[in-house]
Amino acid sequence: MYEEQVAELLHQEGIVFVVSLPCDRTKDLCMVLEDEFTYITISREEDGIGVCSGIALMHGRSILQMQSSGIGNSLNALMTLPALYGLPLPILASWRGYYQEKIAAQIPFNEKIPELLDLYGIAYTRILTSDDLSHLSTVIRDAYENHRPHIALISPQVWEGICPAKRCSFQSRERKITLSYTGEFKNPEMYRVDAIQTVASLLKNEYVISNIGVPSKELHATCDRARNFYMLGSYTQATPISLGIALATKDDVVVLDGDGSILGTAILPVISATNPKNLTIVCLDNGVYGSTGDQCSPAYQTIDLELIAQANGIVWTRKVHNQAELQTAWNDNDHTGPRFIHVIIEPGNSNAPNILLSPTEIRNRFSGEMSCR
Repeated sequence: MYEEQVAELLHQEGIVFVVSLPCDRTKDLCMVLEDEFTYITISREEDGIGVCSGIALMHGRSILQMQSSGIGNSLNALMTLPALYGLPLPILASWRGYYQEKIAAQIPFNEKIPELLDLYGIAYTRILTSDDLSHLSTVIRDAYENHRPHIALISPQVWEGICPAKRCSFQSRERKITLSYTGEFKNPEMYRVDAIQTVASLLKNEYVISNIGVPSKELHATCDRARNFYMLGSYTQATPISLGIALATKDDVVVLDGDGSILGTAILPVISATNPKNLTIVCLDNGVYGSTGDQCSPAYQTIDLELIAQANGIVWTRKVHNQAELQTAWNDNDHTGPRFIHVIIEPGNSNAPNILLSPTEIRNRFSGEMSCR
C-alpha cells in the first residue's frame, strides 16, 4: 500500500513526530501514521504550525499533515513562525479542489493554492500520482537543509484504486468526570511586568516562551537569557510552540501567555491529551488585549480561564493575584505537569523598549541551548 510507502519514507528521513489534522482523502494514511509515529492530533492547523516550530527549535524532526485548505487557515502563522525564524517545516497537504472535487466549498481557495504559494515565496512540490511519492524525500530534505517550510501538495489521485483500510477497533470511552469548582477573582495586585519579574526571579534552567507584543518586550527587559524565545508575530501560538518544545526536550518549559491568546487557540485539549510533564502555562490574565490598547477580552468579566483549563483536562491549576501567591504556586511540586497558573493582573503596560534581536538571533541563541530527549 502507498500509505506504508509514505510511512517508510518518513522513517528514512528521521521523522519522529506527525502533527495532524486529518482529511477525508487521506484517512487511511492517517491510520498508518498514527500507528508508526508519535502522532499528535490538533484541532486548528495554525496550532500545528506552532507545535512543529517548537519541535524544530529543539532540533526535533516532525511533519505537519493536513488538508490544503488549512494553508489558508494558518498562512499568517506559516509566514511569521517558520518563514520568519528560519525553521524547517515539511507539510504533507491533501490537495483539495484540484482533482475530481465534488464539494463546491473546496474549490474557490484550493484551486489557487500554487499561485498563492508563489506569491509568498513558499516552496512547494506537486505529488500528482503514486509515482511521485518519492519526491516527498526532496520536500523533507529541502525543509531541513534550507530551514524553511516546504509543502507537498498531494493529489487525491495518488490514492485511487487502493482498497480502504479497515479501521481498528476503538478503545472504550467509558470514564467518569468529577469536577467541583469555585473560582474566586480578587482585585489584582500586580501588573504584567510585576508577574514577569516574579517568574524571572524563580527561573533556573527552564526554556521560556513569551507571547507577542509587550509581554516579550517586558521579559527581555527584565531577564534576557538565551533560553528565552521572544515571539515577534503569530498571535495565539505561544502555547502551541511551548507544547512542541516540551515534547522534544527533557527540560522544563514555561510559557508566558495571555488571556486573549489562550482564548484564541484550541491547544489546551491537545496539551491534556499529550500530557507533557515538563510544561507550565503561566496565563497572564489582565482581561484585555494589552498590546493593542487595552480593549476588553471575554475574560474580563465573563470567562474563567482556570475553569477552561480544568474543563480541557488539565488537572493541576492555580489562581493567583499577587507575587506571594505566584511564588507559592510556582514552588508547589505536589503534581507533575502540565501545570496551569492563572495570574490575575491589572491592565497596563510598562515602557519596556523594543527587542533589538533579529528573528535569526533569537532562534540561534535559543536552539543553541537545546537539550533533546
